[in-house]
Amino acid sequence: MHIDIISAVPELLDSFFLHSIVQRASEKQIATVRIIALRDYALLNKQRQIDDYPYGGGAGMVLRIEPVYNCIAALKQERAYDEVIYTSPDGEPLTQRRCNQLSTLQNIIILCGHYKGIDERIREHLITREISIGDYVMSGGELAAAVISDSIIRLIPGVLGDEQSALSDSFQDDLIAPPVYTRPAAFNTWTVPDVLLSGHAADIEQWRMAQSIERTRLRRPHLLKK
Repeated sequence: MHIDIISAVPELLDSFFLHSIVQRASEKQIATVRIIALRDYALLNKQRQIDDYPYGGGAGMVLRIEPVYNCIAALKQERAYDEVIYTSPDGEPLTQRRCNQLSTLQNIIILCGHYKGIDERIREHLITREISIGDYVMSGGELAAAVISDSIIRLIPGVLGDEQSALSDSFQDDLIAPPVYTRPAAFNTWTVPDVLLSGHAADIEQWRMAQSIERTRLRRPHLLKK
């Protein structure tokens, strides 16, 4: 998989991708993430301006269409993209099911929102999918792009040391994962459930399923309705 992230402030992403599961995927040559500086594609003025005041007035600045168009057009000269994603608060919610689907793709562009937003013509003509990581607003879409990248790359076979780890994550089967424990079996007066120490695989699996269902009922009851 290859992901190109277009950002107005690419420096915000450097640390994350140098110290994460994404870096491991890159070292294994399974997936790569490239950070693209949007300002490099602002060609109409010497100041490399990428934003401007909104038509009709109002507070905030808006990302201009020209540098975004130039950037995406240049990237498409290199490869064909399966999706051009825009990180937007009003996009479709990022769910595990969507992460699973995205992890099967080969090439993705992620455009980070910034300022007050982007020229609507970008959304109408250049974007193929809009994704939100929650019903709130951040200063920019860089963190959202990092979340999206991490959540889909970790699902690609070979990225994690144990491929079963991703398959047993919360939400993979519309259930929250059960509680987990490790050594020591007793700490102060807190102990590990006896069933996990029993060595009886069927009983352990039954316990884990019951715990998943109960946690989902308490914390995400809408998932059980599916």
